[in-house]
Amino acid sequence: MATQKTLDDLFLDTLKDIYYAEKQILRALPKMARAAQSEEGKAGFQKHRDETQGQVERLEQVFDMLGKPARGKTCEAIQGIIAEGEDIMEEFKGSPALDAGLISSAQAVEHYEIARYGTLIAWANQLGLKNAIPLLKQSLAEEEATDKKLTQLAVTVANAKAA
Repeated sequence: MATQKTLDDLFLDTLKDIYYAEKQILRALPKMARAAQSEEGKAGFQKHRDETQGQVERLEQVFDMLGKPARGKTCEAIQGIIAEGEDIMEEFKGSPALDAGLISSAQAVEHYEIARYGTLIAWANQLGLKNAIPLLKQSLAEEEATDKKLTQLAVTVANAKAA
């Protein structure tokens, strides 16, 4: 008989999922920065790359607290979101709508991460993983701030240019 899976297992599984996702995002951001046409867009993607590196390190600290190796688990959701972003980069290369498309892809990524971090915080709370909560909350706050900056960039720069 299979052993009963617990919330601890689900927490670890989701931690591996977001760890994999953050590593994939680290690889995608420099490409997005290069593709972006506006200086604001380029700078935004570069800044988020540095932030993502910090998020990866915080996740490694959480794995450490659990006494588990920091290992990712293939996340098809993030692979799909990143692949969509790559399609946009190809199809809209040189077009005035490119930056608007890049921003929409980046926001899809942010929303996925916000959902994951929110869930991990709730479960960490439930499981009494007190030391993990501030680390996860810091990453969540960064993702939310990035999402807001992307909205601002879309409204002030990219969408008007695309129209």
